[in-house]
Amino acid sequence: MVEFYTVKRIDNSRLKRRRTGGFLRACGRQLVLAGVVAMVVMGYAWQRYEAVQLSYRYEQLDQKKSQAAELNRELRLELATLRSPARIDMLAQDQLGMTVPQPTQIIPTEARATGEMADAGMSANPASFR
Repeated sequence: MVEFYTVKRIDNSRLKRRRTGGFLRACGRQLVLAGVVAMVVMGYAWQRYEAVQLSYRYEQLDQKKSQAAELNRELRLELATLRSPARIDMLAQDQLGMTVPQPTQIIPTEARATGEMADAGMSANPASFR
């Protein structure tokens, strides 16, 4: 059996390819759509990032608030201790050598002129000074 191969020359030089603008439009639409989707995803990711950062900041501020409240409580307690009349009396007696005056040590002084006391807004009655 003998086989023959024939070479057939095809001339496509006269054919013209149809160019459609639809391909470029489709690529453009897909690029725009991909850009919009990317922007939405990046916006969501940025929002989540900011939410996490704000929650960290809130925790820090809450911790500082707790520390400030504790310090405020300690300072109020210290102030109450320092203002204690018993403590002041003890310091006056121990450090300054003060004592309660004896009745013989009290010397009444003459009242000032009534004009001066009236200007000061005080009454002339010594009993009202107590």
